[in-house]
Amino acid sequence: MGIATINPTTGETIKTFDALTAIEIEHKLALAQQTFEAYRNTTLKRRSQWLTAAAVILELEKAAFGKIMTLEMGKPLKAAIGEVEKCATVCRFYADHAAAFLADVSVPTDASKSFVSYQPIGAVLAVMPWNFPFWQVFRFAAPALMAGNVGLLKHASNVPQSALAIESILQRAGFPEGAFQTLLIGSDQVAAVVTDDRVKAATLTGSESAGASLAATAGKQIKKVVLELGGSDPFIVLPSADLETAIATAVTARMINNGQSCIAAKRFIVADAIYDEFEKRLLEKYQTLKVGDPMLTDTDIGPLATPGILQDLEQQVQTAIQQGAQVLIGGKPLDGTGNFYPPTILTQVPIDSSTAQEELFGPVAMLFRVANIDDAIRLANSTPFGLGASAWTTDQAEQDRLAHELEAGSVFINSMVKSDPRLPFGGIKRSGFGRELGVQGIHEFVNIKTVWVQ
Repeated sequence: MGIATINPTTGETIKTFDALTAIEIEHKLALAQQTFEAYRNTTLKRRSQWLTAAAVILELEKAAFGKIMTLEMGKPLKAAIGEVEKCATVCRFYADHAAAFLADVSVPTDASKSFVSYQPIGAVLAVMPWNFPFWQVFRFAAPALMAGNVGLLKHASNVPQSALAIESILQRAGFPEGAFQTLLIGSDQVAAVVTDDRVKAATLTGSESAGASLAATAGKQIKKVVLELGGSDPFIVLPSADLETAIATAVTARMINNGQSCIAAKRFIVADAIYDEFEKRLLEKYQTLKVGDPMLTDTDIGPLATPGILQDLEQQVQTAIQQGAQVLIGGKPLDGTGNFYPPTILTQVPIDSSTAQEELFGPVAMLFRVANIDDAIRLANSTPFGLGASAWTTDQAEQDRLAHELEAGSVFINSMVKSDPRLPFGGIKRSGFGRELGVQGIHEFVNIKTVWVQ
């Protein structure tokens, strides 16, 4: 697939872009290095002013930016506008807190003075996905720019207008021209950028295969990477849970972004004592969801981002059925134009089947019945993934066990999994390594320097 905006609702190609040539890439890398030498010496106050200005632009023009996202990858417009608002929040967070996060930390030793200093490292390449075209980028860009680094963005090839809009926002906010640049390049051009000496590190959000490839390339160059990869997040519901709230949240947690989110709840693990009621009421809510044009305010679920994603999801569902799963609702693509797949619930998925080990990237929920909390934790931990987990119980002892025993980068009790600028975000196992957001996120791409004065 080339670099193009293809409307997933209609299949229409809106605009195409030529990939950068080797000479054009060289120009951008040279500009990044040149800019870094000066930008690293700008004050935190000045960077904070620029990042706050970016937040203001995002807030004032959120409707226009939301429409770009919806046009390119199909999320409901109201969700796209909310995503822009969240980007403004992360900009303000790091504009307000980066000075404290990056301040020298004195450490008492037998030296006259010893401290830890946090210093920028240079150009950092971000390889970002299409599913949250603005948020994924800003949650990298805000801390990276505040730390004094410069950013290079290789965005997904189906959201080029989002990528260019983000570059424009940061330049309009006052950041120097080379502080953040979009590289319109194909995946086959990434390795050459990663191996360039002027690029000091890389971060990727995407598939396991893409993450493994980037990590291997960077590893040969002894360059640090942060990876946020796939997830098959469990959503555990135990007998003491507030069932009404849990079910309402379950719908939101699965259908967010048309079901195309790494931290969407994908495996609903429900105690036997309440399973039948949970299934019945979840089905009722699924039946009320409206699938359609994502530009309309009353649409709950828009199209999947590409025909390939639709085909992959359809194949996974059909494989699950062949392996013994039952379909309560949905189960096949909708007829007509666009990449539409309906809300789907699969039950009786064999826990030892391949489907139970995979990530289903779309509006498909798998329901599992378990006897007790021991079985719930065991099943939750049984996949190769470890991104997020949501668990519902009002029992304090159960809450403590779930918080400590679930193998995930985030555990949310009586709430859906979400990212928050104040807290570190990332996974374990095949969901990746490293952290974004919080103080930990800004420290990923800095030189944590020990200074000893005798």
